[in-house]
Amino acid sequence: MIFGAGRNEVSEFHWSTGQVQNVTPIPVRDDAIRVDRTEPLLFSPLDPHTLYYAANRIYKTTDGGATWQTVSPDLTREQPGLPASVGDLHVAGSERQRGAIYALAVSAHSIDTLWAGTDDGLIWKTGDSGEHWSNVTPSAVTAWSKVTQIEALHFDANTAYVSVSRMRIDDLHPYIFRTHDGGSTWQRIDDGLTLNAPVNAVREDSERKGLLFAATENAVWVSCDDGGHWDSLQINLPHTSMRDLWIHDDDLILATHGRSIWILDDISRLRQLKASNLRDAVLVDPAPAYLLRRSTWTDTPIPPDEPVAPNPPAGAIIDYFLPTDTKGLVTLEVFDNNGALVRRFRSDDRLEPSAEELARELIPQYWIAQPRALPTRSGMHRWIWDLHYRAPLTTARGYPISAVPHATPQGPEGPLAVAGSYRVRLTVGGKRLETALTLKPDPRVRLAAAALQDQLRLATKLADLLSTSSRALLTARSEHEQLKALATTGATAEVVQRYDARLSALLGSAEKDEDQHEGTTKLTLTDVHSQIDTLYTEVNRADAAPTAAQLSTSVAAEAALSGLLRTWQQLQADLPSLNGRLRAAKFVQIRPQLPPPTDLNAADED
Repeated sequence: MIFGAGRNEVSEFHWSTGQVQNVTPIPVRDDAIRVDRTEPLLFSPLDPHTLYYAANRIYKTTDGGATWQTVSPDLTREQPGLPASVGDLHVAGSERQRGAIYALAVSAHSIDTLWAGTDDGLIWKTGDSGEHWSNVTPSAVTAWSKVTQIEALHFDANTAYVSVSRMRIDDLHPYIFRTHDGGSTWQRIDDGLTLNAPVNAVREDSERKGLLFAATENAVWVSCDDGGHWDSLQINLPHTSMRDLWIHDDDLILATHGRSIWILDDISRLRQLKASNLRDAVLVDPAPAYLLRRSTWTDTPIPPDEPVAPNPPAGAIIDYFLPTDTKGLVTLEVFDNNGALVRRFRSDDRLEPSAEELARELIPQYWIAQPRALPTRSGMHRWIWDLHYRAPLTTARGYPISAVPHATPQGPEGPLAVAGSYRVRLTVGGKRLETALTLKPDPRVRLAAAALQDQLRLATKLADLLSTSSRALLTARSEHEQLKALATTGATAEVVQRYDARLSALLGSAEKDEDQHEGTTKLTLTDVHSQIDTLYTEVNRADAAPTAAQLSTSVAAEAALSGLLRTWQQLQADLPSLNGRLRAAKFVQIRPQLPPPTDLNAADED
């Protein structure tokens, strides 16, 4: 069942039937009962059957609204008076008692402790379930002030935070108050908040004492020091009225006025930041990441102008803080449980794809995940490890049709890591910071860990073979094109032709005749490279153990490549002799264009 309140009514929704029952303690209009448009309704965190509701009095039920008990008198001001902003204007009846309870908080430490705040500027507390109420209003909270939120839940019974809005009398200043002694004394804590936005809500983190969040009329704020100072948490939010905040596990949920519900995923990073630890570089402990493969749906992708909110970043979210602009190298590395390097990122990495490659790309730029290097500026930075090992070298790279606006990766990607424990290392100015990272399996996948290890083992082997075959193939093609461009004559031409014939036999034709059968022709480097490329793609298509056919074909492809590489190495051994003949005959020598090295299993060279 779900309970809701509004417009002088408490309703109970029955999931089983879809019916709504009115269970309000005020079934008919009563001039002595006053309600606001937004009426407090909340369960006790200590007893899920105890429900509180507030009008200008507070009511309690323990049987789902069948019976109610009044647990407070009228807590509003008897004579609110007229605010100074009204001036000489006097409205008949404006001085009568007219307030309602707008904010209610129930202690998580004592079921007998409640706090209440009115929309006419009073704050009350009871420690005996409403038998006696004490007025604990700060002197700065005067009539015509609306107590918009009271937070008194998590860490001790004597701490409370109160947000107040005086917007109705043209006072747009933010007001937040804090007490650590049950309301005997209060401190105003709004340093850093903008001066033109009243506060609608204040919340304390459920895990870290003193980590506060505030929602104002135009922004969201965070304080890491119990309200001593506030910093903006606006990020990509619209500037609109922020009405309430709530923390669910590690996520911060925001309700706006007319602009939907927003969620800031995983505030565990904010819990680790304190003013005292921001003088040096900080590597934030990352939250666990789930090994979810990206979509391989081959239909037309969703257009970027569709009104669809983006998903959280795919992969492990690694945050770090740099206190000053770093002049030297910044390195971020991921190691597996055995200490082997999985991935390395550096601030001086060559961007892949390069700007020139992107400029030649026919796909619109808004589909593509733009390359970036590890940031070195001062401040907070977020880096996403996509949970893949380094991508293998290949002869051609491209983009899948299963595209996501601004997030489509270039393929092929590296092998996907497996679930387990990892270490993240940040190196800044020679100083190393390390933390643990946990990768969790896709909860939808029912597959033994050993099967996924077998898949990673084969994928890594095929990635190595793909890089090796690509390096040989790209270099051989480069030599072949240079040889074709030579205009040699006489004996030199014969030497060049013999070398090129051997090279052509190794390369083979990029396209076979339709009536040729693979089993009846000798495999070439182009053939074997294509087989390895296909195997690598298929083995990485889904979370699945390699099939017997994939395993046997991989063994055969590796053996075939080994033989072809011996032929290639012999050709390379003969190349200096060929270049000697070309040099002697005054011809241009052959200069192999070597692709960059790729090693998926070892550290990159510094």
